[in-house]
Amino acid sequence: LHDIGKSLVAMMLEGGGFEVHDLGVDISPSAFVEAVTKYRPQIVGMSALLTTTLPYMRDTIRALEEAGVRESVRVFIGGAPVTPEFAELIGADGYAPDGAGAVAKAPELVGAV
Repeated sequence: LHDIGKSLVAMMLEGGGFEVHDLGVDISPSAFVEAVTKYRPQIVGMSALLTTTLPYMRDTIRALEEAGVRESVRVFIGGAPVTPEFAELIGADGYAPDGAGAVAKAPELVGAV
């Protein structure tokens, strides 16, 4: 519905030297699994603007687990309604409150893969 923040984080990560595959908005858990299988990333990032979309982050992590690819990636989340506690609750590996935080946290996550 609203991808300005996601797009800014993607641009900032690219500026920080990361290769980014932006899947767009309203991405299904199965599409995340397909992308992880295809691109073999070190980090999977998800962003939420509305609280109604938060359960889909958990669903995506579960889909990655069920597909057997969860251990090969670090899951990183952010967005207006996201908190560090929520990230921990759903099994995400990282959280950042904003784009600058995401760029600072990403190298730590890559070192953890």
